[in-house]
Amino acid sequence: MKRVLSILLTACLFLSLAGCGYDYSGYIPTGGGLADGNTTPTQPDQQDKVITMTYYKELGLNPYLCTNSTNRVLISLLYQGLFTTDASYNTTPVLCGSYEISPDLRTHTFTLKENATFSDGTPVSARDVYDSLKAAADSAYYSGRMLHIKSISLSEDETAVVIVTDTEMRNLPILLDIPIVPSSQTAALFPIGSGPYVLENTAIGAYLEKRTRWWCSAQLPISTTAIPLMEAKSISGIRDDFQFNGLDYALTDPSSDRYVDYRCDFELWNCESGIFLYIGCNEDSKIFTTPELRSALTYAIDRDTLVSKFYRGFAESATLPASPLSPYYHKGLASKYGYAPEKFSQAVTAAGKTGSEIVFLVNSDDSLRVRAARSIAETLRAGGLQVTMKEVGGTSYENAIKRREFDIYLGMTRLSPNMDLSAFFHLRGALSYGGIDDVAAYSLCLEALADDGNYYALHRTVMEQGLLCPVLFCNYAVYTTRGLFSGLHPARDNPFQYSLTVDS
Repeated sequence: MKRVLSILLTACLFLSLAGCGYDYSGYIPTGGGLADGNTTPTQPDQQDKVITMTYYKELGLNPYLCTNSTNRVLISLLYQGLFTTDASYNTTPVLCGSYEISPDLRTHTFTLKENATFSDGTPVSARDVYDSLKAAADSAYYSGRMLHIKSISLSEDETAVVIVTDTEMRNLPILLDIPIVPSSQTAALFPIGSGPYVLENTAIGAYLEKRTRWWCSAQLPISTTAIPLMEAKSISGIRDDFQFNGLDYALTDPSSDRYVDYRCDFELWNCESGIFLYIGCNEDSKIFTTPELRSALTYAIDRDTLVSKFYRGFAESATLPASPLSPYYHKGLASKYGYAPEKFSQAVTAAGKTGSEIVFLVNSDDSLRVRAARSIAETLRAGGLQVTMKEVGGTSYENAIKRREFDIYLGMTRLSPNMDLSAFFHLRGALSYGGIDDVAAYSLCLEALADDGNYYALHRTVMEQGLLCPVLFCNYAVYTTRGLFSGLHPARDNPFQYSLTVDS
C-alpha cells in the first residue's frame, strides 16, 4: 500500500510540474552522481517540498562510465563507497565495518558492515566491492587515484577486500569513496546502489524515490520523498529550466567555455572539482636552466586577479601544489610564494635573462585557459622577458607538449583526493612534461603518502626547485532554489555528502 501511495505522490509531483510548461512524456530512467560536501541536517519540513533535479538520460548513471558532471550529481544519493570524505577532507567509514593496515603500511584489509544492502534488498558483499573497485581502476574517472595500488583481491574466505600498494600509504581510505554496485552490474547503464534513494521509472517520467527500508541511518542534506528528474538537453537548457521551469538544483562549471550565467533568484554554493591549473617548465629551456629563475615564476602570477576576473570567483588561489581546502596545504609555507612581481623582475635581472625570448604553450581548445595565459604573459613581459604565445589545440597541442616545443606551458589536471604528485616526477610519469621527472622529488612524494606530515617537505622542494608553479584549483558552481536546501557544503565527488549515525 505504501508503494502505491509513493507512486501516486510522484505522479502528482510530475503533473504539478507539467503545469509549469515542461513536458515529462517519454521518460526513461537516468541519473548520475558527483560531489562531496560537509552537510547539516535538513529542515524538518523538507520532505513535504517538491525538489526537482536534472540529468542527460542518454549518458546513464554508471559511476565508472559516466564522466558528465551534471549526471554525476545524483551518485551520492544512489550509491555509497567504503568511505565518505567531506569538504574538509575528513574521511569516515560507510560500507566499511573495519579495516587493518599491515606494519609496512602496504597491505590494507577491509571488512564490510554485515547489514549493508542494495536497494533490491541483497547484501553488499566483498565480491561486489572487489568487482566495483576493479571497474573503477579501468575507468577514466577513477584510474588516476589507483596509481600506487599494486593489487586488489579477496580474502581466502571472501569476506574482506585486500588492497596492496607499491609504497607505504597511511591514508588509503581517502581514495576509497568510490561508489559500489553489484558485481553483475558494473557495466550496466543504470546499476542499483545502497544509498538513500533508488531510481524509479513510470509512464510519466523518471524520479528518485527515498528508500523506506534503508539499511542505515543518517542525517541527510535532502530528505524529500520523491525527486522528479527533468531531462537535460544542453547547458543553456539546464539554465533555462532552473530559471523558468521549476528545476531546483544545477551544478555548473564556470571554467568551461560552455558555461552560461544564471540571472534569477537563487542560492549559490562552491563545489571543489580537484582540477589543478599550473605552469610547468621545459628542463631543456635555455632560459629556465636554473632553479632560481624557475622558482621565481610564482611571483609573476597574480592568482587572485585570475580567480576574480577569469574564473568568476569559482576557484581557489594556490601557491602550493595542493588544494587550499585540504589538510596538506600549509598556509605558512604558502604565504612565501605569493604575487610579488618585483621579485620576479629581480630574478630575471640576476640571471642575466632580461630581454630573453620564451615560448609560452597553451591549449587553444580551452579559451578560458588561453585568456589566463595571456594575462600571465603580460606580467612576464613586465618582468623583463619577451613572450611568444604558442596557442594550439588538439593533436597539435599534444605533439607540442610531448616534443617540448615550449619554455613554459599552462597545464591542467585533476589531482587525486590525496594530492599525489607522483605522476609529475616519476620517470615516464603521465604528467612529467618537459622532462621534470626527478628522483628526489618522487621519493618525497612517496614519503608524503606514507606520512602526510611530509607534504611540507615535498611542497617546499617543489617550490624552491621550481619544479611546478601552482596557479589555482577550479570549483564548480551549485545553484539551488532559495530556501530548499539548508547548510549545503558541496565538495568534490559528493555534493550530498553525509555520515552515518553511530548505530548504523
